[in-house]
Amino acid sequence: MHRRGLTQTPNPSSSIETAVQCVYIQDAHPFPEVEEFVAHSSKIYWLALLEYAKPMKAAFADYLKDTPSVKAILVGTRRTDPHGQHLKFFDPTDSGWPAFVRIHPVIDWHYVDIWTFIRFLNIPYCSLYDRGYTSLGGTTDTHPNPKLVRQPSTQQVPQTGNGTGASKPKFRPAYELVDDYEERLGRDR
Repeated sequence: MHRRGLTQTPNPSSSIETAVQCVYIQDAHPFPEVEEFVAHSSKIYWLALLEYAKPMKAAFADYLKDTPSVKAILVGTRRTDPHGQHLKFFDPTDSGWPAFVRIHPVIDWHYVDIWTFIRFLNIPYCSLYDRGYTSLGGTTDTHPNPKLVRQPSTQQVPQTGNGTGASKPKFRPAYELVDDYEERLGRDR
């Protein structure tokens, strides 16, 4: 397990006090595309980013030790996410977790709302979403969402490359998924 330090902001007059404080809890088996996106986002948004490669509870405990002024953290949980059904806009952490207030600005948004917002404002996002991933974990437990498999047309030439001679499926982008409850179908946990 490791912790990487604060990233450098692109503005020399910027300091840790003016940069947006962020925490990235890295999966045990991260996608290179996610790592690249986090690094890119850190630069373009001038983030004071602390990264932890450990389980979430331990990572938050370390983050709060490293940044004792943090009392609340914005998270992207929605009601349709696991354990999101009864959350409010502001909730203290559950018993046994490091103490801070969780702020849920998109708690009542639907999956389609998230993608409408991202695409309307042309906000950069991880390239895996264009390849059918709809919920990202690590390389060992995350796959393209089966609801986004492209149906082969009779004019398409099958692509092989998986060593079996079988066609490798293609996937539509994440923003084409509609049902909130299908978002995590590409996750093993």
